Amino acid sequence: MENIKTVNRTIPLAFVGMFFFAIGFSLGINGVLTPVLKESLQISSFESNLVIAATFLPFVLFSYPASLCIRGVGYKKTMVLAFVLFAIAMALFIPAVKYESFLIFLLASFVCGSGNATLQTAVNPYITILGPLESAAQRISIMGICNKLATPTTFVFMAVVVGKSGSELTIADLTTPFIILIACFLVLAIAAYFSPLPEVKAEGEEEAPKEDTSNSTPASGGKRLTDFPHLIYGAITLFLYVGVETIAILTLGDYARSLGMDNVEALSYVPIIGMVIGYIIGATCIPKILSQVLAMRLCAITAIVGSVLVCVMPPAISVWCLFLLGLGCSLMWPALWPMAIADLGNFTKQGSALLAGAIVGGAVIPPLRGLLEDLTGSFQQSYWICLPCFLFIAWYGFAGYKIRK
Repeated sequence: MENIKTVNRTIPLAFVGMFFFAIGFSLGINGVLTPVLKESLQISSFESNLVIAATFLPFVLFSYPASLCIRGVGYKKTMVLAFVLFAIAMALFIPAVKYESFLIFLLASFVCGSGNATLQTAVNPYITILGPLESAAQRISIMGICNKLATPTTFVFMAVVVGKSGSELTIADLTTPFIILIACFLVLAIAAYFSPLPEVKAEGEEEAPKEDTSNSTPASGGKRLTDFPHLIYGAITLFLYVGVETIAILTLGDYARSLGMDNVEALSYVPIIGMVIGYIIGATCIPKILSQVLAMRLCAITAIVGSVLVCVMPPAISVWCLFLLGLGCSLMWPALWPMAIADLGNFTKQGSALLAGAIVGGAVIPPLRGLLEDLTGSFQQSYWICLPCFLFIAWYGFAGYKIRK
C-alpha cells in the first residue's frame, strides 16, 4: 500500500470520477423504471417504489463482504467485481422485459444494487483517504458532480436509443438499452482492472494481520466499532440522508406528472441542479472558505426549510421548492463520510462498510413515502416524511459527530 502523502492523485481522481458517474447512471435507471412499471403493469406507488427498495437492500447484505473483499484483494479488484455485477444485472433486465415480470425486475434491481453496494463500499472510503481528511469533502464534491450529472443522463440515453421521451416509454422499449449497458459495464470492468489506482491506507491504519480485528487504534483507543459513537450516529444519519436524497432526485417527475404539468422531463432536473450547485460550492470553497462541518450544518438548515415549503406551498410553486432539497442534500454526503470515519484507524474499512450498509435507507424511506401517498391520496403531503429525517441530520451536524467514547 502507498501512503496518501506520496500518491499522485490526478489520474486516480479521473478514474474514480468515471466510476462515480457509473453509480449515478445505475441509480438513474430506477427513475426510468418506476413510472414505466407503474403505468405498464398497473401497480401502486408503493409497489413501483419496491424497485428502488430492491436496489438499496443489498447495501445491508453486501457492504461487509465487500469490505472483506477489499482487505483480501484490494480496492481496485473490488471495483472490477462491482462492474461485473452491474453487467449481470443488465442481462437480467432483458428476460424481465420479455416476460413483463415484476418479480424478475425486482431480482435484476437487487443484483444491480449488489454491484452498487460493492462499488460504493470501495470508492467512498478510497476517495476519502486519497488525501488529507480535512479536504475530503472537496474531493467527494467533485465526485458528486460526476455522480449527479449521470442520473439525468439515463433519461437522455433512453431517449436517444429508443427515440421516445420518458413519458412515452413502455416496457417493450427497454431491451436494446439494456443490451448496450451490458457492454458498457463490461468495458468499465476492464478499465478498472487496468487503471493505475494505487492501494492506499487511511491515517492511523496499520498493516495488521488479517485475522486481528480487535487491536486498538492509535487514533482513538477503540477496540470495536461500538466504541465509536460518532460512527454509529453517522451510519443512522447516512441511512436517513440516502432515503430523502433518493426521494428528492427520483420523485419530482412523478410529482409534476400527478399535477398535470408540462415539461416533466425538464422539471426532473430541478433538484439535480440544486445538488450540482452545492457540489460546485464544496469543490471550490472547502476547506479554505467553508469547513466540512459548517457545510453540513448549512445544508441541513436549507433542507429543513425546503421540506416545509414543498409541503405547504401551492403545488405549482411547491414543485420548484425541491430545488432547496437538492441544494440541501448536496454537501451532506461529502461532509458526512469524513466526519463519520475520522479517527477510526485500523477500523476504517469496517467503519466504511457500516456506512455503506446504511445506504439501505434508499430502500426504506422512498417506499414509505409511496405508502404515505397511497394513504393520503396526495403526492405533495407525502413529502412530510423528509422533515424528521433532515432534523436528525441537522442534530448530527451540530452535535452528534462530536460524541466520542
